[in-house]
Amino acid sequence: MLIRIFTYFLTFTTICQAVPPNIIEKAEQSNCGYESCHPIKEGFINVHLVPHTHDDVGWLKTVDQYYYGSNSRIQMAGVQYILDSVLDELRKDPDRRFIYVETSYLWKWWKQQHDIVKHQFKKYILNGQLEIIGGGWSMNDEATTHYQSIIDQFTWGLRRLNDTFGKCGRPKVGWQIDPFGHSREMASIFSQLGFDGLLLGRIDYQDKSLRFSTKTPEMIWQGSDNLNASEIFTSVMFNTYSPPPGFCFDILCSDDPIIDDKKSPDYNVDKRIAQFLEYVKNMTKVYATNNVIVTMGEDFNYQDAHTWFKNIDKLILYTNKLQDTGSKYNLLYSTPSCYLKAVYEEARKDNISFPVKTDDFFPYASDPHAYWTGYFTSKPTIKRYERLGNNFLQVCKQLYALTDLGPEDWADLNAMREAMGVMQHHDAITGTEKEHVAHDYARLLSAGFDECRFTTATALSKIVTKKQKSTKLLNRDPAPAIPFSTCLLANISQCEYTENSNSFIVTVYNPLSRPVNHYVRLPVVEQHYKVSDPNGKDLPIQMVPIPDSIKKIPGRQSNAMYEIIFLASDLPPLGFKSYYVMKSSGSNLNTQSEGDVNIEIDQNTGLISKVTMNGKTIPLEQNFFYYRGTVGNNARPENRSSGAYIFRPNGTDIYKISWKSSYQIFKGDLVSEVHQTFNDWVSQIIRIYNGENFVEFDWVVGPIPTGESGKEVISLYTTNLKSESTFYTDSNGRELLKRVRNFRPTWKLSLTEPISSNYYPVTSKILIRDPNQDVEVAVLTDRAQGGSSLNDGEIELMIHRNCLHDDGFGVDEPLYEKAFNAGLVARGSHYLVVGPYLNNTGAKTLAAQERDLAQRKLLAAWTFLSPTNGLSFAEYKAKYAMEYSGLTKSLPDNVQILTLEPWYGMNFLLRLEHVLERNEDPNLSKPVTVNLKGLFTPFQIVSLRETTLGANEWLNENSRLKFKAGQKLETMVRSNETLRNDPLWYDGYRKWIRSQHESNDINLRRQNSNTIFKQQENFASNDEFSVTLDPMQIRTFIIDIQKNYEKYVLWE
Repeated sequence: MLIRIFTYFLTFTTICQAVPPNIIEKAEQSNCGYESCHPIKEGFINVHLVPHTHDDVGWLKTVDQYYYGSNSRIQMAGVQYILDSVLDELRKDPDRRFIYVETSYLWKWWKQQHDIVKHQFKKYILNGQLEIIGGGWSMNDEATTHYQSIIDQFTWGLRRLNDTFGKCGRPKVGWQIDPFGHSREMASIFSQLGFDGLLLGRIDYQDKSLRFSTKTPEMIWQGSDNLNASEIFTSVMFNTYSPPPGFCFDILCSDDPIIDDKKSPDYNVDKRIAQFLEYVKNMTKVYATNNVIVTMGEDFNYQDAHTWFKNIDKLILYTNKLQDTGSKYNLLYSTPSCYLKAVYEEARKDNISFPVKTDDFFPYASDPHAYWTGYFTSKPTIKRYERLGNNFLQVCKQLYALTDLGPEDWADLNAMREAMGVMQHHDAITGTEKEHVAHDYARLLSAGFDECRFTTATALSKIVTKKQKSTKLLNRDPAPAIPFSTCLLANISQCEYTENSNSFIVTVYNPLSRPVNHYVRLPVVEQHYKVSDPNGKDLPIQMVPIPDSIKKIPGRQSNAMYEIIFLASDLPPLGFKSYYVMKSSGSNLNTQSEGDVNIEIDQNTGLISKVTMNGKTIPLEQNFFYYRGTVGNNARPENRSSGAYIFRPNGTDIYKISWKSSYQIFKGDLVSEVHQTFNDWVSQIIRIYNGENFVEFDWVVGPIPTGESGKEVISLYTTNLKSESTFYTDSNGRELLKRVRNFRPTWKLSLTEPISSNYYPVTSKILIRDPNQDVEVAVLTDRAQGGSSLNDGEIELMIHRNCLHDDGFGVDEPLYEKAFNAGLVARGSHYLVVGPYLNNTGAKTLAAQERDLAQRKLLAAWTFLSPTNGLSFAEYKAKYAMEYSGLTKSLPDNVQILTLEPWYGMNFLLRLEHVLERNEDPNLSKPVTVNLKGLFTPFQIVSLRETTLGANEWLNENSRLKFKAGQKLETMVRSNETLRNDPLWYDGYRKWIRSQHESNDINLRRQNSNTIFKQQENFASNDEFSVTLDPMQIRTFIIDIQKNYEKYVLWE
């Protein structure tokens, strides 16, 4: 967990734009979108030149440094100058085009402009000269991000664009040109956003080579196995996102301009046009239609846009002049949308179909020894901080919506929205930024926390302060407002509030849509406490000593010796319970109970040796190992170093941290713990909570000692399962994807890096199965990590890494983080789940239990602390509410309110999601209907209208281009006789293709039936407030509300 970054607490304000009169603004008179596209020429190769800039929202420089252009000794880049300069150049010629992507920079620039400049900019949006692409607050990573945060960052970016430019600012094309691999869930998200297509920059070099040789870089990507319509047309760029070699006309480049003065000795028009057309000819061999897209731009290009546009003008002019002498090449200014439209129209006219892709693009390798799988784990503490940020942002948005907060609180909420949007950037959460930039990301997020803490404190204070009912009581002084705070350093068992107070109030807020039980742990100094629930009942508590390894974490400033633990049971949905805690001179209240989860510890090694859970007992060992990173000069692929992006171990060996651990066992009525110490930089606590169906592994790693090579640390779980080279990982925390070791479903893998080529991103969960034993072993993570199953029966997760050399992909510094003048210490947890996955006799299948656990881990109950102000329990309860729910009833276990937040005036944004896949549970995987009427306590829904996923377009007004689908790519590959005769590839193919039938087989065996559940279409209910959700479906609504906030107050 993050230690260093919580020390940043800076106040940060966001200017709030006035609320527009319409929720989804109607377009002004315009010719934007497809209407603005330049005409193409039939019978010609139409070359779509797309001027663009790729502006990283932080990487080598901080966000502000990139925007303002400071710190130029690192990189000459200033975003404000790009937008200024492009605006000037578009004014000179209406034929010119430009696209922009990063909404965070655009919004920052927009707020600083004079109204005249804004009018001019908007004019170019409306006439199609300037097109917004993508639309997210940043260009998000696809491996380490969670779907909730991805949706949030798109929603906020699209909201700003819609407010500012209306319909013409609405993107129709995804532009993921720089992320290091692509997830299937992102394809599904773009489809649900209502986009027509998606353009990708980076795919595996072997995959790209095969696609280019078979003319299949364009495809229909199926984003979900569960949704009826999740497909999106996808095209892979020819040259990532760079201009053709020799044709970078930026002031940062050294390529020759086009010199058209025939009197000049440097005249080069004929030569340069010939070079360009030779490049285009190679492109035409790759793509299926007579339209090709050529990107004319690079990182932070167009600071002097004149040099670009002047030379592109000449390139178009002199190339098209050759048509007079028979040339069949037609160059035109274009945009990704116009390219997409041209491809669509030609494909429709000529009945061209595109192959169907059903898997994802992970892992990504740029050459035989550069597998970009290290960033799945790099900078583990900032990955955890981001996940905490999402947790708190949802709490903040919900509490804002559940109380009558005013416009003055809007900016506080926006600060957190925007900080989290920045964190999704593909060089932020990934850990692939310079160290000083990581510190700045932490500063931004810390400021967001600070702002949202004001929001949550204000909202909670409004809720808990009781109104007086009688006239007599009304004459009394009103109860003073209660301050609420949060202990963000509880991750290192440090909390000044609990350590220095004789009594305090613990308020536990549940952001989920159903009741949950949550174990509260707080660091304290004394051993004896008394905890009372909202009804005054004394609760059982348990005191557990804080291990020495935690006390020694650099930067920890705490005298706490123990953690007090109690169970906050039956926390209401979107609500809280408050607990009165005070020091006690007597003994703590205990009760004895037995759980259904048990582990055995080998007394000789101190390691776990066996686990019993859900009626299954299996041998299981967990230990820590590390890989030694390769050290090289990066001059050639075989000399590649392990670094922030690249995981490249020096061989296939792993090195055990220790053969055994010293350990202590602490048993109690609430939790049993095994405190393990492996060496002076690795320790762990294994926990079993009473009533919970998992085993927690709370690990602490660091500072990692340096040596001749870096150490990349893994937690390895070893079982006796015969998993047949197969394991499963989640896609951005949502659907599961099957992985087969040493195999790719659409090409034959050349195995040059046997370890890193089998690593996949684990956002939330990794699991293995043994069908003969009917056993599944799953490990759930608290942040994104790289993971694999390199041998049958094993699961490994990389939890921390340092590298002594850079990997040569731009960061130019080794991945060795420091905090408090020492190597970084990371703390985190894994949840282990074991049980049957085929024949389930419980109320929920194992898959459904894991879904529930993943949600409770992602959106954990949030603990707030406040003073008792010297009041006894009875006095406090008389003045303040100690229990509250924002819902009048719980939602079903398979439904979650994904989003509840203020939107415009008396409008809220509401998203509902079905959290299970269709094959995961015979009951909970069915469609479910929820009636929203009277659902919320503090307000009534007056009307609702459905939008696309991004909440920027009414769903019934969205129409998408429909491309014709051909064969599945894996079927096309299977027909290749060379591969069919390759025993290694074909064996992997048989294992992978079995997944197409396995989910149905699981469903059959669970239901003991001869029929397979089929996804149903949504149906309209007679009740306008009824919403039906199919498995994995998300539905988005803008709701009009009538406030009834007195209902959140409990009267005496």
